Amino acid sequence: MQRRFTLKALTAAVALAGIAAIPAHAEETIKVGVLHSLSGTMAISETVLKDTVLMAIDDINAHGGVLGKKLEPVVVDPASNWPLFAEKTKQLLGQDKVSVIFGCWTSVSRKSVLPVVEEMNGLLFYPVQYEGEELSKNVFYTGAAPNQQAIPAVEYLMSKDGGSAKRFVLLGTDYVYPRTTNKILRAFLKSKGVKEADIDEKYTPFGHSDYQTIVADIKKFSQGGKTAVISTINGDSNVPFYKELGNAGLKAKDVPVVAFSVGEEELRGVDTKPLVGHLAAWNYFMSVKNPTNTAFIKQWSEYAKDKKIPGHMDKPLTNDPMEATWIGIHMWKQAVEKAKSTDVDKVIAAMGGQSFAAPDGFTVKMDEKNHHLHKPVLIGEIKADGQFNVVWKTKGPIKAQPWSPYIEGNDKKKDEPEKK
Repeated sequence: MQRRFTLKALTAAVALAGIAAIPAHAEETIKVGVLHSLSGTMAISETVLKDTVLMAIDDINAHGGVLGKKLEPVVVDPASNWPLFAEKTKQLLGQDKVSVIFGCWTSVSRKSVLPVVEEMNGLLFYPVQYEGEELSKNVFYTGAAPNQQAIPAVEYLMSKDGGSAKRFVLLGTDYVYPRTTNKILRAFLKSKGVKEADIDEKYTPFGHSDYQTIVADIKKFSQGGKTAVISTINGDSNVPFYKELGNAGLKAKDVPVVAFSVGEEELRGVDTKPLVGHLAAWNYFMSVKNPTNTAFIKQWSEYAKDKKIPGHMDKPLTNDPMEATWIGIHMWKQAVEKAKSTDVDKVIAAMGGQSFAAPDGFTVKMDEKNHHLHKPVLIGEIKADGQFNVVWKTKGPIKAQPWSPYIEGNDKKKDEPEKK
């Protein structure tokens, strides 16, 4: 009897060992994490990025998947709650065992996720323009660094074509991205001879809705000389800000506003007629004319109608972070296929130098060292229909500078992530 039980136990142990020995690549799907706010103040911007990831996954699966396997999305809602981004990342990496995460919009959410992906050796693709001053082995930044958005935009405002601005209001939401970007812009403006008295810096909390006093202050400040507003307001606060600009009659010819976080999606809920001529700086606009963008818009339009995506069935819009998301997931696919593995370290090694024909009309490239894309820079004027007329652009993609040369001590920092 005892011998029978011993044999049974041994047989069970061997069977369990056999199960444990099945390699990870024997799984039928490759899980992909989607980490975007679907509720709260940032849902106005982030929900469409979740849908862009899902469209890309459907597109990749329709063309044979990755390494012969289908991608399986795992969608979570961190709900514009910054600590919850970290918790959801732990869940995606630890419990759901995703191979990669596409997500975050605000820098405070990315900063929340960063120590988790580094500790657990995960992989995050971050698709939004940001303040720089960061490099991580575990993050690929497919949005713009300051030299690919903020600096060219301010140079344009100071030029004759941009209105020859002499005074500047730096207006942002109160968190790391606007404050760091404005620190860089202050240093840049001073290097161009702009006096301290000609720079006014203001911040409002997330979800702020009353801009009457702030717009009145901007109007008063503009009496001292040719003034421009540089807006790093994020999320749904953009709607009341732009409405108040219209109410106050602050037109672009008098005080132009250039925004770094307002695109086609954020203007959806705004009467844009009073805002004609105000500006936004991005690396892509829906209005760009080229065959790749035409195909991208058509694909999104058909997907939005098929999936009955609110707001996009009748008026499908594309924007810069959607393009950066689309680029990121396709570059990740290319790197996985080059590495012949979803192993994070192997994929990181294969990402350097990946290129992709982007809807912006250029072939963009992932830098061989610094985990940032080489991207074109475009400045667009708001039109009455909520689209943008491109008034200035670079001749081609610009290499990102994660460490701004306008921040003291950055010249000693390496242009590639440290291996930990």
